[in-house]
Amino acid sequence: MAEASFAGGQTTEASNPVVDIGDVMQKMAEHKGCGTEGGSGKASCGSSAGPADMPPEIWEKVKNHPCYSEEAHHHYARMHVAVAPACNIQCNYCNRKYDCANESRPGVVSERLTPEQASKKVLAVASTIPQMTVLGIAGPGDPLANPQKTFETFRLISEVAPDIKLCLSTNGLALPDWVDEIAKYKVDHVTITINMVDPEVGQHIYPWVFWQNKRLQGYEAAKILTERQMLGLEMLTERGILAKINSVMIPGINDKHLVEVNKAVKSRGAFLHNIMPLISAPEHGTVFGLNGQRGPTAQELKALQDECEGDMNMMRHCRQCRADAVGLLGEDRSAEFTTDKIMEMEVEYDSEGRKAYQQAVEAERQAKVAAKADELDGLEKAGDIKLLIAVATKGHGIINEHFG
Repeated sequence: MAEASFAGGQTTEASNPVVDIGDVMQKMAEHKGCGTEGGSGKASCGSSAGPADMPPEIWEKVKNHPCYSEEAHHHYARMHVAVAPACNIQCNYCNRKYDCANESRPGVVSERLTPEQASKKVLAVASTIPQMTVLGIAGPGDPLANPQKTFETFRLISEVAPDIKLCLSTNGLALPDWVDEIAKYKVDHVTITINMVDPEVGQHIYPWVFWQNKRLQGYEAAKILTERQMLGLEMLTERGILAKINSVMIPGINDKHLVEVNKAVKSRGAFLHNIMPLISAPEHGTVFGLNGQRGPTAQELKALQDECEGDMNMMRHCRQCRADAVGLLGEDRSAEFTTDKIMEMEVEYDSEGRKAYQQAVEAERQAKVAAKADELDGLEKAGDIKLLIAVATKGHGIINEHFG
């Protein structure tokens, strides 16, 4: 029998004599404002904001959530459990796949789990990766189209691992019906995918929705969907539940319209807006992919994000994860925790050990923040520095990729 340990965790040494060129370049970008991946240099940094930029109770919710805090995603991990196979809408950019290890995108999973299997998997991952702080249910269908499985999973996990944050991602159609249940289980992070607030636009994205035991199509379907999404968002805001809005940028269909989406969700209290590029490769088998609908260029995506940025927090570090992702953003360790492997593991959930480990991670994080502040101070004294340097990275702030 294998025994779970902290072997999969990251090191937490707070001092390192080697200069990290990635950090240096980040400071130089930040010298004029907030330079992050794809950042615009504005003073308001959205998901990269720190404790001085928000109320303490909000900071406590987001400081170690890798999706809600850009800085946290370098230090803390998340996992998704695939307990929700059914979906109540059809999106032209989605094709849910089972047992597909070669695709990394939303809606794809290798294994579907029961709530009991999911609970065991969460304990196994949390015991092996002590910096895993967040458990999300994101599919492969819609969690709220599978409410019994979703909330039974949350119930089991909250009983055995109350220190883990719970979150879910939904299309929002059924959200108003389940907001009270979401609050009951202290799920304080909810992501809603909102691609339009105008049914004229929405009818080109959603072929149908299944609502009140009827399949609705076209304009009528999109109208019901956007009304339910807006109502659900307002209800979350009233209960103090943080809402992140995901929007898929589809050139020629909703790219210009997403500015209106941004205004609508901001006015209803959304905490964060994540505009993602359409994934439209034909081999994925989606309607848009098979019809030749292109995705946005990096320049188009950044221009739209910049246009929407202001008082609204913008997420720019999304990796468009699988519905069974495990690990830091940008990595996937789900193959280490297949059902057959976790069933052989003897898991002892050490909440105090996890707490101590995360305190060490936080100490390292704060040490880096202090070091960055010192470097920025040095840059201010040195005056403007004008350099043009090209580097390549696979992520995590490390230069580890070559050109060509």
